[in-house]
Amino acid sequence: MTLAPPCYNRHPVKSSRPISTVLWFSVGALAASVILLIAYQIPPVKFRLEWRLDAFSGIVRGWIRPQETLPAPANVSPGSFRPIVPPTRAASSLEPGGTQLAPSPTPIPTALPARVTLPAPAWEGQDWNNCGPATLALGLRFYGWEGDQFTISRLLKPDRGDKNVNIDELVFYLRTQAGWLNTDFRVGGTITRLKSLLAAGFPVIVEKGFILGEGDGGGGWAGHYLLLTGYDDATQSFIAQDTNPGTGGPDRTVSYEDLDVGWRQFNRVYMYIYLPQDEARIQAILGEDADFDRNRTVALEMAQDEIESDPQDPYGWFNLGTNLVYFERYGEASRAFDNALSLGLPWRFTRYQFGPYIAYFNQGRFQDVVDLAEATLFRTYKAEESLLWRGWAQFRLGDLNSAVLNWREALKYNPFYQDAQYALEYVGSTP
Repeated sequence: MTLAPPCYNRHPVKSSRPISTVLWFSVGALAASVILLIAYQIPPVKFRLEWRLDAFSGIVRGWIRPQETLPAPANVSPGSFRPIVPPTRAASSLEPGGTQLAPSPTPIPTALPARVTLPAPAWEGQDWNNCGPATLALGLRFYGWEGDQFTISRLLKPDRGDKNVNIDELVFYLRTQAGWLNTDFRVGGTITRLKSLLAAGFPVIVEKGFILGEGDGGGGWAGHYLLLTGYDDATQSFIAQDTNPGTGGPDRTVSYEDLDVGWRQFNRVYMYIYLPQDEARIQAILGEDADFDRNRTVALEMAQDEIESDPQDPYGWFNLGTNLVYFERYGEASRAFDNALSLGLPWRFTRYQFGPYIAYFNQGRFQDVVDLAEATLFRTYKAEESLLWRGWAQFRLGDLNSAVLNWREALKYNPFYQDAQYALEYVGSTP
């Protein structure tokens, strides 16, 4: 009988050399990753790399979900826009309780000079996402303050990836950290109002929309602060201190028309800084707008006029909703925001302005709050305000665990965020 030879190669053993190569490659990659991770913790290295990684993350998220506008609520299709009837003049001239507003200070009639140039403070270019603190630093420096943008951002936005500082946060900083000065803000401003403040010697901070280049965070619409330090009627332009080192700079010229186009996208908000002894002068310049309720009524009527001129204007509808929220008229505000979103708002819009969250929440439209917040957070995941409102909506929907996670995430990016601290305390949780 002939036996078949042993089949030694039926299941050949792989060479150990490829295994060694793969093993050493894996060990090398792991070691390199550890070294990079350690190096990233070195402050100068982290400072240089952090914003680039953050920007790249935003660009990648834009590739994954490339929509240019925020989604409309589920019950409002973008193609089914129907104008609502704006509030009547008679209704909007009253306070929420129906009481006629008190008389406002009478402005002092003064002919404005044709040209004003205030001393320009020492300019500095903004850090990543830091136009708010940088612009406020310039405004404070006008009065002799010696700090810089990082003095401010350490309190208002400790995480450089936080892409927004609200104007009321800028006011809070000045009042608590530079209390030898006074400040406030109003909405519904006009070119003449800005000129009046400048002519009286007061620099003005405005927030406006502008268009980013494709290489800057993915491009598209974004918000930006400017410090105005002068104007010239001959050229119909303002002198602006623009902290954007790429497209701005000191003593930048911005036409009245161009400023107003972007400014109205933020309800024409303006912040003025002054010495306490100038309170009476400020009140006289503001006139009826010195009264908060009257100022909001004027802004509401301005939005109404723009809607009546162009019912397809999303910014007019958004401003109408924002001013209605101030008067706690949440039902009307919700319909105004529905219209704004159905007409199309830039995807970054609720990174800066949060009226829809407030209106929808107070109307019990919690899922609409969640949907809008998630659309914002997908591409701006360090937006603590959107985290806050998504948490509140989830809480009302019965998902306490998710709510707490959102509020803790908000505090992770901004440990000083008092609204998130309050939310956790409200439900008996800890940061």
